[in-house]
Amino acid sequence: MSDDFEILDRRFARLVNHSARVEQLHTGCRWAEGPAYFAAGRYVVWSDIPNDRMLRYDETDGHVSVFRQPSNFSNGNTTDRQGRLLTCEHGGRRVSRTEHDGSVTTIAKHWNGKRLNSPNDVVVRSDGSIWFTDPAYGIETDYEGHKAESEIGACHVYRVDPATGEITAVITDMVRPNGLAFSLDEKQLYVVDTGRTHGPENPAHMRVFDVDAAGKISGGRVFADCTVGLFDGFRLDDEGRIWTSARDGIHCYHPDGTLIGKVRVPEITANCVFGGPKRNILYICATSSLYAVRLMVNGAKLY
Repeated sequence: MSDDFEILDRRFARLVNHSARVEQLHTGCRWAEGPAYFAAGRYVVWSDIPNDRMLRYDETDGHVSVFRQPSNFSNGNTTDRQGRLLTCEHGGRRVSRTEHDGSVTTIAKHWNGKRLNSPNDVVVRSDGSIWFTDPAYGIETDYEGHKAESEIGACHVYRVDPATGEITAVITDMVRPNGLAFSLDEKQLYVVDTGRTHGPENPAHMRVFDVDAAGKISGGRVFADCTVGLFDGFRLDDEGRIWTSARDGIHCYHPDGTLIGKVRVPEITANCVFGGPKRNILYICATSSLYAVRLMVNGAKLY
């Protein structure tokens, strides 16, 4: 087995190939974050937050180019059901959508008349609702945004109604909500809390909430505590396992909450996304670089 994998549970062994390697595709970022995969074009877009830019990797020829600069200190990205780019902007303190013609639409910027902090990560449910986290990392210093006071005075998880555009705070008891993703049946929402960045007494874990058909949240038990550093962004494979970033690489969790294995990465990881024509390539943003590893499992279909 390659040294790039650590098997902690026999259930992980069949998910990785002994000859596969973690490949560095690009380097030179200050803090690589938020990859989104576009199947129609076979490319990955990701954020380099402190450099205020977004980069684009073409998996057909390995070419990397600047996708957008300035990027309003973009962080998390995803695609919606129409294949449009959704972006969390620290600098713009908003969630934006890039339309097919290249124009940019604001999806969320205020809640109860107050400016958002600095949206961090975003996902879309199959009903078209948009869910995002809003910690204050982008306004705490000028490194990843523009230093400012929080108008809301707290960090929440929000839902944008697909019909009305109404923004609702659905989770309000987190210190620093961060990465998030739905279970395969969309009846559960996993959310990371990286509050540990603001004191050892704060959480470094992932919680799971129940979600009904109307988008109402309940529950919120701790699904997993991070064993090395902090969780950040994550994605699910098509059997419901969670592949999440941590200090020493990507940690893989079985749906029962067991840490079953790791993909070792030589830099602190921030986020990942499944890509490739068969969704079996895991693209990983880690500190200064974009990495990839081919797995024996396929990523979940987003929609």
